[in-house]
Amino acid sequence: MKKQPKEFKVETLKDFQELVESKNFSISEAIVESILNNIKTRKKNIHVLSINCLEENTIFDLTLEKHNFVDTLKTNLHYFEDREMYEECAQISKAIETLSNPKSLK
Repeated sequence: MKKQPKEFKVETLKDFQELVESKNFSISEAIVESILNNIKTRKKNIHVLSINCLEENTIFDLTLEKHNFVDTLKTNLHYFEDREMYEECAQISKAIETLSNPKSLK
């Protein structure tokens, strides 16, 4: 069973923007987890996280196109390295290798 993408509750969209600009690790973690849970998907894009904006009473869903998985994992890998999360780094590196060799997905 697929896990639901993480939801971030914020008062305003500006609050979420500040989380992104401050490179909040929870966002990186949620994105990587969504990709890792969807390595073998045939979908063109996946739902990576939701932002529940309380002030606007709206939920924004962020999606990621499959062809961007490798670059996104590479971008986020160094955040895991900085936190010395080596098991997760190994999972990310393996996913990058798998996605870079499409024959291994079959």
